[in-house]
Amino acid sequence: MISVKETTNLKEFIAVQSLIYKNDSLFVKPLIKEEMKIIDARHNPFYKNATIKLFIAYENSKPVGRIAAIINKGHNRFHNDSVGFFGFFESQNSVAISNELFKAAEVYLSKNSMKIMRGPVNPSMNDTCGVLVKGFFQPPVFMMPYNRKYYIDLFESYGFKKAKDLYAFYATTANKPKNKLEKLSNYIQKKYKIDLRNFSRKNFDRDIEIIHHLYSKSWEGNWGFSPPTLEEFKYGTKDFKTLVPEELVIIAERDKKPCGFSALIPDFNQVIKKANGSITPFNFIQILSGMKKIDSYRLITLGVLPECRKMGVDLLFYVKSFEVVEKRKGIGGELSWTLEDNDAINKPIKKMNSEHYKTYRIYEKQI
Repeated sequence: MISVKETTNLKEFIAVQSLIYKNDSLFVKPLIKEEMKIIDARHNPFYKNATIKLFIAYENSKPVGRIAAIINKGHNRFHNDSVGFFGFFESQNSVAISNELFKAAEVYLSKNSMKIMRGPVNPSMNDTCGVLVKGFFQPPVFMMPYNRKYYIDLFESYGFKKAKDLYAFYATTANKPKNKLEKLSNYIQKKYKIDLRNFSRKNFDRDIEIIHHLYSKSWEGNWGFSPPTLEEFKYGTKDFKTLVPEELVIIAERDKKPCGFSALIPDFNQVIKKANGSITPFNFIQILSGMKKIDSYRLITLGVLPECRKMGVDLLFYVKSFEVVEKRKGIGGELSWTLEDNDAINKPIKKMNSEHYKTYRIYEKQI
C-alpha cells in the first residue's frame, strides 16, 4: 500500500534521499545542514516570494520517495506566467510510487491556479535543477544533480515532456586552447579597454552587489530565468567569502565600469563525498586535508551585459579560467550549465576544446 503524506519534518524529508541511493558509488550525499538551509522556509529568503510543500511517499510504513511542490511567485510575476514547480524528487524504481508523488504535487499546484507543472528545480532555476539524462558514468560536480537512469522513465510515464535540456561541458588544462586565443584575448582587452580584476573579500558586500546586478541583467533574457532578490543572492553566496579564493571569481570592467563576471568554484564534491552528510570532529582533519587536494573545478556562472557581448568578453573569462586552474595545478573543470539552444555561449565553449559530456533535462506538463 502506497501513501503520500505532507511533512514539515525537514530532516525526515532529507533522509529519504540516502535511502534511495544506498550502495550507489556515484552518489554524493549533500551536507545535511546545507540541505536544511535550502528548504527551510523560515530562514531562506527565497520563500518570501515563494511557497513550498514537502511530501513523502510510504510503502508499508517505509519511506520510498519524496517530492516538493513549489510556487515561485517571483518567476510568475517576471514571466507573467502560471507555472508551478516541483523539485527535490527522489523515488524507488516504481511507476506506482512516482505517480503518487507527482499526483500529490500536481494537486497542490492545481489548487493554487497553476497551469503548468515544471521541474525538477531545487527550488528554483538559480539553484540545482534538472534531471540527468546523459552522462551516467561519474559522480556529479558540486551543485549539480545526480539520479539513476530509471528516473527518465518515471517522468515520462506520468506524461512529462521535455521543456529544455541543459548542457554540461568538460575542459582539461592538457587540452587548453593554443596561444592564438591568448593573443586574441590581449587584443580584445586593449581594443575595448577591458580590465579584469579578482573578487575582493575585503569589499565582499560591494562585489556581491556588483555581481548580483551583472547576473540579473545578463541572464534576464534566458529561458526560465527570473532574477533573485539581492537578499536571496547574498543568502546563496555568503559561504563564498571563506570557501572560494578571490582569484576564482573575476569581474570585467570597461572604462572602469563592471560589464561582466565569471565564477569558478572548486569541485567540493570530491571532499563532501567523504563527509557522508556532515562534518564532525572525527572527519574534520580529513576533510580539511582533502580541500587542498581538489584538482577539478566548475565554471558555475558567467554573465556579460548585453551591450558588451560582441566584444569577446566571454573569451577573456575562458582564457583566464584555464590560466587560474592551471596555476592551481588543476586538471580541468566542468562548465555548467548552459541552455541547449544558447548558441551564443555554446559555440565559444566548444572552441575552448570542451566536450559536451552530460545533459540534464527540465520536464513539464499541462495540469
